[in-house]
Amino acid sequence: MNQNLLVTLLLKSYIEENGLVKYQIDSYNDFVTRRFPKLVKSVGTVKPDIPELGDIKIHFIDARVNSYPTFVEADGVVRGENNPLLPYEARIRGLTYSTPIYLKVITEVGGIKSDPIEVYFGQLPVMVKSIICPLSRMNREELIKVREDPNDPGGYFIINGVERNLILIEELANNKPIVRKVDQNNIIVNCRVNSEREGYIVKHLFELKKNGILLATFSALRDFPLVILFKALGIESDETLLNLISKDKDVQEEFIINLYEYPITTQEEALDKIGEYLKIPQKKLRKERAEMIIDKYFLLHLGQTKKDRINKAVFLAKIVERMYKVALGKEKEDDIDHYANKRVRLAGELFEILFRTILKGRQGVINRMIFNYQKLAKRGGIPPIHATIDTNFVTNIVQSVMAVGTWIGNRTGTSQRLERTNFNKTLTHLRVVSSPLKSTQEHFEARELHPTHFGKLCPVETPEGPTIGLRKHLAIFSEITFGVSDEEREKIKKLIEEDIEYKIEL
Repeated sequence: MNQNLLVTLLLKSYIEENGLVKYQIDSYNDFVTRRFPKLVKSVGTVKPDIPELGDIKIHFIDARVNSYPTFVEADGVVRGENNPLLPYEARIRGLTYSTPIYLKVITEVGGIKSDPIEVYFGQLPVMVKSIICPLSRMNREELIKVREDPNDPGGYFIINGVERNLILIEELANNKPIVRKVDQNNIIVNCRVNSEREGYIVKHLFELKKNGILLATFSALRDFPLVILFKALGIESDETLLNLISKDKDVQEEFIINLYEYPITTQEEALDKIGEYLKIPQKKLRKERAEMIIDKYFLLHLGQTKKDRINKAVFLAKIVERMYKVALGKEKEDDIDHYANKRVRLAGELFEILFRTILKGRQGVINRMIFNYQKLAKRGGIPPIHATIDTNFVTNIVQSVMAVGTWIGNRTGTSQRLERTNFNKTLTHLRVVSSPLKSTQEHFEARELHPTHFGKLCPVETPEGPTIGLRKHLAIFSEITFGVSDEEREKIKKLIEEDIEYKIEL
């Protein structure tokens, strides 16, 4: 068989079976079915402060995304399941292709709970060819009948009649220490860890100075002695700490300077030092604030309770050992451009970040709802929940972010107008991978082709000019997985624990 014909048949078979934007559609479907309900459940219970009405609680127990696009016509008629809004009509009429989302809540007054009720929350843009979109259930003939291109891959949105594409964002892998040699401000080695838990990220920076002192920066702590963190985590014995860090005598000798520089012997003293650094005058409040910093913000991916402190100490010890070994030349530094150290954010993750801010942000829905609830309650009686949620606020924020392209965290260009110059241009735009690095800076190594790009990124397709090497494209046969759920992760963990018995003795 002719080699070109074989490649053509293979490519055609792959596209028919998987498509070229399946990863985006799967990620969006995952947000609709799992991520969004889980995010709402994580809100838990909200307690409006209304003493005159007694103890009031609002329980967020679930969420639901409508299973088909809807639209309210000017005469009040709601386009629903029997006559849904389709992408072609949304384009020519300048409409937003979206669907309503609902929250399921229970109100508890004086210990008496109401029946669960569904409250309208706002509109969610529908991704073309996702499980919500009717096109995903149509065959080739039916697509042509509703004026759609049967070869169109989907994976984009329609906002005010304009097709918008969410760009894939390339970032450093979360929860993974990246150790590198540096030569600035008396620092010789540093380690970065983006600790992530349920979408919330705390950036950690550990630095090794030329004199052997280790410093940590995270949350409210800046350039804080790392050895004090070990003591605060419960490793009070110096001998135990040295053995925990490494059995290598050279590493132990390098680390000892930290014990002499900061001679702290108890956990209480270490917690007090953290509170003192935070400039908290009351001794009791110092300890409480220090424990909150240690448990809630320090390496939060390992847990956020007191029992997780020992795991954090072990993880931190391995980081310290690695940093010293890199400094001593016993191990090589990490390659920050190696693709094993990178992850690509998909549509589902981007929407989760957006809705987490909408729900839990300082000016988010929950705080606004509490304020509205208290304001209406003072007028007399218990207000209905639907009257306290500003649905226009949610809808406007989502549509504005999608239309402008500036995402949470001041990421610009995340949402872009879909290229329709020709069919190939559309496909390549849907497979763009963008780096968060600024195009105005050099970043020579980040722009270069790396051996680990092979089979993942196209070595040729990148624009000329300031974004060269920072704006890449997926290779034809590359796919992106969107992770596993917490339930699946726990199953894997149990299987490992059943197979391998292990215990760390300190």
